[in-house]
Amino acid sequence: MQHVRFGRTGLKVSRLCLGTMTFGLQCDEESSRSIMDRAFEAGIDFFDTADVYPLGGGVELAGRTEEIIGRWLQGRRHSLVIATKAAGRVGSRAWDEGNSRKHLLDAIDASLKRLGTDYVDLYQLHFDDANTPLDESLEALDAIVRSGRARYVGVSNFVAWRLARMLGRADLLRLARPVSVQPRYSLLFRQFERDLFPLAQEEGLAVIPYNPLAGGMLTGKYQVGMQPQEGTRFTLGKAAHTYQDRYWHERELALSASFADLVREHGAVPAQAAIAWVLANPAVTSVIIGASKAAQLADSVAAVDLALAPDLASRLGEMTREFRYGDAVR
Repeated sequence: MQHVRFGRTGLKVSRLCLGTMTFGLQCDEESSRSIMDRAFEAGIDFFDTADVYPLGGGVELAGRTEEIIGRWLQGRRHSLVIATKAAGRVGSRAWDEGNSRKHLLDAIDASLKRLGTDYVDLYQLHFDDANTPLDESLEALDAIVRSGRARYVGVSNFVAWRLARMLGRADLLRLARPVSVQPRYSLLFRQFERDLFPLAQEEGLAVIPYNPLAGGMLTGKYQVGMQPQEGTRFTLGKAAHTYQDRYWHERELALSASFADLVREHGAVPAQAAIAWVLANPAVTSVIIGASKAAQLADSVAAVDLALAPDLASRLGEMTREFRYGDAVR
């Protein structure tokens, strides 16, 4: 497994990061442990989670994923880079969500308890919170870093102008500066190439994209006219609507089928090619990959060493060019 520098920090991380949002709902604890075992054996030592996971579980299950990871992590903590996130609703009280000082300071302590550790390597704002001043969030993140509860801080699902403002405020106030951004990115969602990626490169931020397979659309198993399959993210509890809204449209289905056909003509596996294409972007540091079965990791791991033929990479880029335009976040 290749390792790369995490933005401008001195930290190095594996080129693949294991996303864990399936743990605790889409797959049970035994399956989750098998996935972590397989990933670790393959050299993936960068794991990403969030306090609201599992995906689709809602407030009732919030934190279950971190608990599963925490039990598996015992005896292995020093061998892994652990990232988690906060901002989503995790309780019934009005302040149990968002990026306020109160919520973030409560949330980091709760995550550490569930994970069974006294620090995380990367603590991220899961999304922007328009109701909380950026200065307040930055001051809370700075307090978390200074206390030793997190080594670094970052953001997820931020648009470029808000992240740029956040970086400026951190520099002005001499507070802990975000070192990474976690955006959605795939052949079917390329809008951030226009502004967020150039900003990240200019500012030396690590970029750790999620959804490189567009929720499974780019595995080659979907066709126009199909209905979402039970047990996938497109039918998973409270996440079903989000994923169907993102990807389950005739345009995306048709493009996914054409993509799979083209890749197979070049002798490649669709899932491997989709992840390799994301990894090839010079702005990308590490790609977050997920699984509901340990066997699914094989294609993701193989993608690290797959160099797409220049003509194939060019055709894929042109085929999906329209996805560089549209709403920045959906």
